[in-house]
Amino acid sequence: MPVRIIWHPSSLDHDPGPGHPESPDRLKAILEELRGPAYSQIVNWSEAAPAEARLLERVHPPAYLERLEAMCRRGGGMMDGDTFLSAGSHLAAIHAAGAAVEAARTAFEGQPALAVIRPPGHHATGDTAMGFCLINNVVVAARFALEDLAAERVLIVDWDVHHGNGTQALVERDPRIRFVSLHQSPLYPGTGREDERGVGNIFNVPRPPGLPPETYVADLNAAVGRATDGWQPNLILISAGFDAMAGDPLAGFTLEPDAYATWVREWKKMKVPIGAVLEGGYVPERIRLAAGETVRALAD
Repeated sequence: MPVRIIWHPSSLDHDPGPGHPESPDRLKAILEELRGPAYSQIVNWSEAAPAEARLLERVHPPAYLERLEAMCRRGGGMMDGDTFLSAGSHLAAIHAAGAAVEAARTAFEGQPALAVIRPPGHHATGDTAMGFCLINNVVVAARFALEDLAAERVLIVDWDVHHGNGTQALVERDPRIRFVSLHQSPLYPGTGREDERGVGNIFNVPRPPGLPPETYVADLNAAVGRATDGWQPNLILISAGFDAMAGDPLAGFTLEPDAYATWVREWKKMKVPIGAVLEGGYVPERIRLAAGETVRALAD
C-alpha cells in the first residue's frame, strides 16, 4: 500500500537563523529524496491543513499559543537559548501539528503515513517551547486519535536520540497512551530515567553513546514488547527523529538508515496502523536515507 506523505510549504519558512542545526535544509533533503523516481510507486502526497485551535488546546494552554502567534507577528524572537521564532514560525507550527493529525487519521483509516514537517515537537511541554520544539505534534495527534477517532489505546514510540521530555510530561498521567523512548543518556534534556514510569505507561530506554547499532535496535524492540504485553494499541505513532545515526553532530549513537526499517517491519507484525511524525536529525544527506528506509518499510 502507498504511504501518504503529508507536509506543508510553510515548514520551509520556519527560520531559526544562520548556522542553526534545525534548518530548512533538513526538510528539503527529505522532500527531494521522497520525490525521486525510486518512490513514485510507493508514496502519495497531500498538503496539511492547520491544526484546529480545539485540537491544539487539548495539549497547550491558549495563552501559550497566543504568545507564540504574537511573537511571530512581531517578527520572531528567542524562546530559550536554542529555540527561536521567525515571522513564519507560527504558521509552520500549526501546519506541522495539522500534518501530524492527518497522519494519525490516515493511518487509523488504513494507510500508513509520514508527516514530513518542522518545527519538531517532542520537547515542547504544555506551556514551554524548548529544544527547537514549539508545539508537541505527536501528542496533538494522539489526543485527536483518542477523542475524535475513537481509538482506545495509542502507543507513541520515540526513536529520536534525545528524550521526548515534553511528550512524557504530557502523557504520563493518561493510561490510554503508552510512551516508549530510546535515547542517549547523559544528553539533553537530562530526563528519561528508567524509573520514570508515570502511571505505568512510560517505558524509557536510556543508553550510552557508542554501542553497537544492533544493541540499540534490540533494546528498543524489547521495550516496545514490554509496553504492548497484554495491551494492544489501536494506533502506533512514531516520533521519527533521525539523529541517532552515526555522524550526527548533536549525539553519539551509531545507527545506520536500515535500523529504522528493521523497527518498522517488526512493529508491523502487531497488525496495528502506524503513522510517523518527523522530529530531529541534523545531517541532511543522512536523514534523507533514513526517511526513505522508513517509507519503504511502511509500504511493504
